Amino acid sequence: QVQLVESGGGLVQAGGSLRLSCAASGSIFRLNVMGWYRQAPGKQRELAAAITSGGSTNYADSVKGRFIISRDNAKNTVYLQMNRLKPEDTAVYYCRVVAGEYVYWGQGTQVTVSS
Repeated sequence: QVQLVESGGGLVQAGGSLRLSCAASGSIFRLNVMGWYRQAPGKQRELAAAITSGGSTNYADSVKGRFIISRDNAKNTVYLQMNRLKPEDTAVYYCRVVAGEYVYWGQGTQVTVSS
């Protein structure tokens, strides 16, 4: 089992920044892709950004140029630096980790961007 602990969500004004963190612990073996998904009210969960163990990244078009994903393999932690936030970024953000053949999800952290 892998446990994921997320932190860093909150309320911010449009144009502001937030940094999300997700630390993995437990039976960690071969953490592969680590990423962040988000789900706005009434919408499907969607990928925001992901990063492989080798550092390759993938971003949703809506966040490119504003969000930066990174990871610290020594700490088994993934980060999401969110800049120039917009009201449409408001959502619950979920950490997702692929470890071997298993996929784990965090409990979610609320990000609210006021206009």
